[in-house]
Amino acid sequence: MSSSPTAERSSSGRAALLFRVFALLALLALGASYYAPAWWVSLKAPNYPAQTFPDGVKILFHVDRVGNGCTMRDTKEVIEKEALDCVHEMDTINHFVGMYPIASGGPVEKLLSPFLFTFIGVLIVGFAVPGVNTRTVVMGLGFAATAVWMTMALYSSNGVQYMGKSWVAGLVDSLGRSEDETKDENLHPVVRQLKESLAKSGIGVDLNAPKADATASKAQLVEILKALHDLKAPVELGVEPRPWSSRAIDVMAWHYEESLGRWFNEPVKNGRLVAIMKTATHVVYGAVLVAMLGFLWIARRPRSPLFLAIAAVPMILPIGFVIEYSSWLWWYGHSLNAMGAFTLKPFMPTVFGDGKVAQFSTHSYPAIGFALMLAVAVFMALAVLTRRSLPASAKD
Repeated sequence: MSSSPTAERSSSGRAALLFRVFALLALLALGASYYAPAWWVSLKAPNYPAQTFPDGVKILFHVDRVGNGCTMRDTKEVIEKEALDCVHEMDTINHFVGMYPIASGGPVEKLLSPFLFTFIGVLIVGFAVPGVNTRTVVMGLGFAATAVWMTMALYSSNGVQYMGKSWVAGLVDSLGRSEDETKDENLHPVVRQLKESLAKSGIGVDLNAPKADATASKAQLVEILKALHDLKAPVELGVEPRPWSSRAIDVMAWHYEESLGRWFNEPVKNGRLVAIMKTATHVVYGAVLVAMLGFLWIARRPRSPLFLAIAAVPMILPIGFVIEYSSWLWWYGHSLNAMGAFTLKPFMPTVFGDGKVAQFSTHSYPAIGFALMLAVAVFMALAVLTRRSLPASAKD
């Protein structure tokens, strides 16, 4: 006995609603994954006792920065006003074997992360929006806004103001920590003046060892970056120091160069790496714009198998993250600088699980952000499967 047309329409309506609910859940998980740490790494050794480092020397990888994984100890024996800086501690450990600072990894990915995640968000919305014309308009507006935002951030004067505060805070946190830079007498007058100004306003930003204080505004953090740039600008007889540029692509390039040269001062070699990263940024920028046009073309063909590509991009997000993360770990382990205090053969750091390097045990595991990326993939897969049950007319 065949079902009635009314029952079929009702079933189709429920399926249409359900696949859009799955898409909405994927969108929410995507937004949450951007702000949560995606992976964590910890180093443990006898000279880092559990009483001081209960989780070892732990760092958190976000999509736009590297964060401190150490927390304040709540014990009667030790009273702390702030957590130990495990990013700095791990950098100190790594540089002895010739490994570059953590901040020198993934500069392009961190810079472009807000635009790439927004791009993926537009795809999720486009997959769920019914109607060819409506879908095209919604995706077109979303892509246009993303393109304008990305262009202004990367290439306009003072474009760094269009970047997220967490990205800027990550840059501040990773610079200006060497001993000679933390003494008051070595501070640039601009840095001293900014330090005094922030102190008067009640903002607790310590410029002797710049950190991204939670109460500091993004504008104040950018001023700290500028002051550090002026402090670190090379002074050569008859040569003007490179002027500060607040275009996000220039800030990224300057910060990347500073990170590479923090322990290993090789201007020619580091300059080549910086040029590669700037070129990669231009290439990815252009590729994103081309991809936007391509997906708009696909969006107008909802009955074509190509339409599933709109859902496929969010579904491969966790795979893409692991590939990027693994690639940079390989780079760290195979780009050891000869200026390190100890010599190690090139190696592949532990991507997932437990390992050992010299006297250190290494631990590398996914965090809540990666679980949310997996949720994006699962919800989008469910949305695709549910959509397949719809009649052809309902897929438009």
